[in-house]
Amino acid sequence: MKKINIENWKEFRVGDLFDIHPTKNYNMINSKLFERIGSVPVVVNSSFNNGIGGYVDLEPTENGGIITFSDTTSSTAIFYQPKDFVGYSHVQGMYPKNERWTENSLLFFLVAFKKAAFLQGFDYVNKFTRELASNLTIKLPVLENNIDFEYMETYIENMQYKTVEYFNKLNKIDSIEKRKIETKEWKNYRLGDLFDINSPKVYHTKDVKENIEGIPYIVRSKYNNGMKYRVSMDEKFVLNPANTISFGAENATFFYQKEKYISGRDMYYIDTRKISEKAAFFLISCLQTITERYSYNYGLFPKLLREEIIKLPMDNNGNPDWDYMEDYISKLLYGNLL
Repeated sequence: MKKINIENWKEFRVGDLFDIHPTKNYNMINSKLFERIGSVPVVVNSSFNNGIGGYVDLEPTENGGIITFSDTTSSTAIFYQPKDFVGYSHVQGMYPKNERWTENSLLFFLVAFKKAAFLQGFDYVNKFTRELASNLTIKLPVLENNIDFEYMETYIENMQYKTVEYFNKLNKIDSIEKRKIETKEWKNYRLGDLFDINSPKVYHTKDVKENIEGIPYIVRSKYNNGMKYRVSMDEKFVLNPANTISFGAENATFFYQKEKYISGRDMYYIDTRKISEKAAFFLISCLQTITERYSYNYGLFPKLLREEIIKLPMDNNGNPDWDYMEDYISKLLYGNLL
């Protein structure tokens, strides 16, 4: 996807665009609240499931069409709420001051808002309060010096159309039998026998400077392909090679990196330069099956990953069948998997 040109965008203070205050909630303990099973969502202090902690048979306390965030968790707990819902303690609501905001323009804004909050490093210790949220500045598209709502709406509509188009291709795989991979001829391989697994040089946020035209800065994140942001190139940087798979010890999510990049703390990479990009994507899908065994208390470090056994398609010589893997991903992407 092409990078959006934001040179002519304008900065806006969030508090000038939205009223921010706590959502209204029922004064009930959780055991009493969530035993009232129904169809009305309860938005809680969670970074998952759009912040919804359950569904109850109570009257909604808030109208849909707003953005919510928690001031007790991290910047990942920011969501657009399309339906009327029940509020919760410490969940903040963002109420548009301009009636021109629509669902699609709010979804567009949400991405920029979430990134701005993420870059500030808000977490369980550094709380994301409504005062801090109000004072964040967000760059948005403008037309004649006013927010260009039509641009934001059209951009999201196009994104939705492309997503539907993509899933329509996948739906051509219209039977379980067509999607099922036959694994009888697969073989177990020790990962350390197939690839070098490296510990790159570590760069902390104080060592880098954000630059949208720069190189990727890969950290322990499950989002945005692991990239916190792009940073200015420095001749002192030791770059990790392109076409490798990055992963974090305390966040065992594997991402394929097409460009050269630098890494944050506890980041490592699998040197997959000898196989194709599509074969690497196939490999990642196999690697993801082992991630649930690792956590913040038991990190996936290179020594452990080298000993992991993964099952892969085998060619006639007993080696991993990288051609088969590449062909499978190609067919999957173009919706003609047989």
